[in-house]
Amino acid sequence: MSDPFPELIDTRSLRIAIDDGFNWIVAHYGEPLEIAFLPILRMLIATEDFLQWLPWYVVLIALSALTYLASRSWKTAAGTAVMLFVIGVIGIWEPAMATVALMLISTLLAVVIGIPIGVTMSRSNTMQSVALPVLDIMQTMPIFVYLIPFVMLFGPGKIPALLATIVFAIPPVIRLTNLGIRHVDAEVTEAVTAFGATPRQRLFTAQIPLAMPTIMAGINQTTMMALSMVVIASMIGAGGLGYQVLQGIQRLEVSRGLFAGLGIVFLAIIFDRIAQSYGRRMQQHLNIES
Repeated sequence: MSDPFPELIDTRSLRIAIDDGFNWIVAHYGEPLEIAFLPILRMLIATEDFLQWLPWYVVLIALSALTYLASRSWKTAAGTAVMLFVIGVIGIWEPAMATVALMLISTLLAVVIGIPIGVTMSRSNTMQSVALPVLDIMQTMPIFVYLIPFVMLFGPGKIPALLATIVFAIPPVIRLTNLGIRHVDAEVTEAVTAFGATPRQRLFTAQIPLAMPTIMAGINQTTMMALSMVVIASMIGAGGLGYQVLQGIQRLEVSRGLFAGLGIVFLAIIFDRIAQSYGRRMQQHLNIES
């Protein structure tokens, strides 16, 4: 056997100190954090209840119409309608709507938080140099590691699943917002500045509109990553299609896992088509090449 790596620090004491520190945070701030996140939990539950309350054909027509508005293609809209119809036929409509609710709320919060961070990064090289390694860690860290502190703080349920999904899904929208704004033609920003625009006006009238196709690509990636989290999130009480997959594993029911997997794939295709089609139309409108 090779020589063991020398023990330079007492890792056992370090791990105990980290665990004790987080237990102290849970004991002193767990309840206030639960109260603070109650509005988000209510919003998620209300969205889920609303989607499950709507008649299936209303949801089918609405998403098909949204697909058509984004793509201007009847074939793409018809594909969305067929996939949603199949989701209903194989008996996973309600879990699918629960999954859509979790995906929509987590994506919304990721976008609301991520775009301002990306804008700040685009204005500061120091902020960018600090944020990029953090984003790298967020994207490469196994998602199960995020679940541990969130479950300790909130217990199993929808809130830790939502927070873990946001942490996992937010890096693309931050990265691509920063990238899109930094790659806006300098001559355009100089021209806007020459007309007397303030930095805020320059941001909202030139930089963000011209960077929007890139930002939309980030939102699309964030949406797909949020949807990819549904199986793992189901392990801590998120429900939805991920829970159906988990039950298929626990009960060794291939059909349950297969149907739920198909539902996840169909939802991913639908929302990917909507986001990509909208991004392409924006690029054509702004005469920006992909």
